[in-house]
Amino acid sequence: MSDSVTGHRPTATEMAAARVVLEPWRLLTSPLFYGVDRVPTDRPFLLVGNHTLMGVLDVPLMLLGLYERCGVIVRSLGDHLHFQVPLWRDLLSRFGTVEGTRENCEALMRTGESILVFPGGAREVFKHKGEQYHLIWKSRTGFAALAIKHGYPIVPFAAVGAEECYDILVDSDELRRTPIGPVLERVIPRAEEIPPIINGIGPLPRPQRFYFRFGTPIETTDWAGREDDDTVLRTVRDRVAAAIRRGIADLQRERDRDPQRALAERLRARLTALGEPAKTAPARPGRR
Repeated sequence: MSDSVTGHRPTATEMAAARVVLEPWRLLTSPLFYGVDRVPTDRPFLLVGNHTLMGVLDVPLMLLGLYERCGVIVRSLGDHLHFQVPLWRDLLSRFGTVEGTRENCEALMRTGESILVFPGGAREVFKHKGEQYHLIWKSRTGFAALAIKHGYPIVPFAAVGAEECYDILVDSDELRRTPIGPVLERVIPRAEEIPPIINGIGPLPRPQRFYFRFGTPIETTDWAGREDDDTVLRTVRDRVAAAIRRGIADLQRERDRDPQRALAERLRARLTALGEPAKTAPARPGRR
């Protein structure tokens, strides 16, 4: 399936190539998955979650992890900013991302694709100081309307780890108050699209461990035909947001008690395992 609206669906060969390319980053971040057994494998769904700082550090690993564990390819709705960058937009398109418009989302739903959406968009990616793990959705309810219209269950997910890969040195509000602020506002008219100045290991991200949690699907069939009802849309949006916030809190607790949270501990455990006799691998984390 490939046309101007639904874009390109990645092949098994392309997903295998993604696995090879992402393997070094996966080894450094050692992602853990919880609740994967809740993700539907017999019908399409809308995956909705929190967008972490800078946005691109954890999403590819999450999508690859779902493919490997469930055999599900999830198509991403990308902010229009991505599609203004040559080469980068081509890479995203090759792995199934389409520009995040209502038309494109509906086209994907009509063809039965599972879809990833971040209601926070660019504003949630380019966070301000003090907004770590905040959902910044404003009054957006479009994802709820489309899920109801097409009978899609909404799978809420939470992601923890990438917010610690960088520190925000100067956020967009502070940048706009500097002498270069007027220039930035002319070049980037929407303030929410001004990226912060960040620091990790210099310009490189710190290799934090990533944690993903998938919640119980929220069925939308009870609201069939009410995709234009603002009260219903706010109810669905708030229910999804509450599930994501619970997921973030659960993952933060998991991280706090994880003995291999630090890279040094993960490397030590891996080296220890290499020196031990082979044994049955432990089961991956499941429902939590």
